[in-house]
Amino acid sequence: MKFIGKALLYSFIALLNAGLIWTIFILSGLGNYGLAVVIAAFTILANIAIFSKKGYPYRYTLPAMFFLFILTVYPIYYTVKTAFTNYGTGHLFTRDQAIQILLEDPNYLYEPQNGENFNFKVFVVMKDFKPTEDFLILLYNDDKLLLAQKPSEIKTDAKGNTKLAVSELYEISKDKLKANINGEIYTAFTRIAIDETFKELPLEKKAEEIIGFETDSGKKYVYFYSPIDRETFKNAAFYNSVLRQKYIGALELKTPEGKSYRLSSRYIYKKFNESYRIYELRVKPIYKNNKKTYKTIIFNTRTNRELVEKDGAFWDYNENGKLERLIGYSHFVGAYQFKRIKDDPKISGPFLKIFGWTFTYAALSVLFSFIIGMILALMLNDKNMKGRILYRTLLIIPWAVPAFISVLIWRNGFFNETYGILNRFVITTLGLEPIKWLNDPFWAKVAVLIVNTWLGFPYMMTITLGALQSIPDELYEAASIDGATRWTQFKKITLPLLMVSLTPLLVSSFAFNFNNFVNIYLLTGGGPAMPGATTPAGSTDILISYTYKLAFEGSRGQDFGFASAISILIFAIVSGISYFNFKLSGAFEEVSR
Repeated sequence: MKFIGKALLYSFIALLNAGLIWTIFILSGLGNYGLAVVIAAFTILANIAIFSKKGYPYRYTLPAMFFLFILTVYPIYYTVKTAFTNYGTGHLFTRDQAIQILLEDPNYLYEPQNGENFNFKVFVVMKDFKPTEDFLILLYNDDKLLLAQKPSEIKTDAKGNTKLAVSELYEISKDKLKANINGEIYTAFTRIAIDETFKELPLEKKAEEIIGFETDSGKKYVYFYSPIDRETFKNAAFYNSVLRQKYIGALELKTPEGKSYRLSSRYIYKKFNESYRIYELRVKPIYKNNKKTYKTIIFNTRTNRELVEKDGAFWDYNENGKLERLIGYSHFVGAYQFKRIKDDPKISGPFLKIFGWTFTYAALSVLFSFIIGMILALMLNDKNMKGRILYRTLLIIPWAVPAFISVLIWRNGFFNETYGILNRFVITTLGLEPIKWLNDPFWAKVAVLIVNTWLGFPYMMTITLGALQSIPDELYEAASIDGATRWTQFKKITLPLLMVSLTPLLVSSFAFNFNNFVNIYLLTGGGPAMPGATTPAGSTDILISYTYKLAFEGSRGQDFGFASAISILIFAIVSGISYFNFKLSGAFEEVSR
């Protein structure tokens, strides 16, 4: 029985390792090397913990360690990596993806002014009276009849949508209506007999009479759809949702002579028109230090000019000879994002203001909430006070109510300039002008501090009440005998002993308020806007809300690289605060001994 248990255990470990290794290879194949390395590191450490005697205690932490690596280590790595790139709006693709778009996207096609165009008909194989995805497509005009099979070369994007489908066109004999495709003869059958009268018909009329094709092997394709034949519109649903969606919409039909045809928007997608790619890959020889090397370039086939590659983007010359940006890509820019903070006055000015306000906001929030919480705790700690339990319950309500509800009530119920309680019933009653609580930089900051103090004082009151319980009554009795006043007792006994217990909590509260995104975002949205800033900086923004707006709400688009750089600065600051907190906790523990 013990042997079976071990066998099952090791089988499970083997399957787990196999799954992790398979995941590593899949991620590497997709180009996500960062996550692959993180999972590989976890796999190695997990196996050490399982099979090493020294790693025995760590076996029980493996589930937590897995989520630590995935949800903490990898995001830190990705943030650091992004901070040294230009990743953001206009630079979302990799360089290879940008090249693929230029080479394959239908937007980068051109149709010659006098190019050939063709009507088309679709023929499908029917199975159990239902159409299948096996089809032929017939192109026809006054001069030619061309036939193509279902494309065998299909490229899709990450979501499985067809980006490009390619098929060869083969000419159909005008008299016998036969085509030789890869050694197999496709013979057309028509509504009327193929006789001398039929042969005299215009070529376009002959094509309209074709109702199917049959191969040498007996496979039959029946006439299914044409955008100019009303009798086939009943089949439009299958054509549009299946055939066009998967194949024909991105289909490029090529002739042996090198001509290319695609569905044309010029004809409302009812005809195939001669169409060519504007850009193509070419190899350019480069001589450096008398050595010949080759460089892959993007070439404009219409202007016969090489695309210019600069600032993380591909540029092309327009009709006036001026450079126009085509598409950008994400690439390594070194410390550029950090230099922007230092060198660009329109960024450094607002950033330094936000940086200073973040410290001020966090410090004043802790100070005000601690002072109010401590005063209330001292009052509630008085044993002679009646109804203490009721007061404690009522005063804890701001902490118990979800913060986002409280913030929205303050925003719409108190700080509304027209209908808010403060302006309508308090300020105007005193004969004063209504205050622009959320539109004036100074009063917006006051509003933010009021709300944060309201949300924070119950916590401070609770921890202060707990700390007061630990102060021995004998100290106060001895101080009273010595003639100490209430203020002296507070100053010499209560406050120093409170700070021993509460200083680490105050420091951690400062770190929390330093990143208190919800209150700022819901109350003011970081506003009002800071004049003269080229980034979405607001007067009440703190670093974390500023970072969020840079990443997701900028008027110029998303700037993930710059937001990541600021995130690293926030991480460094909060790490420093945490380190100081740990050191401070140890120091006060020594004092208390």
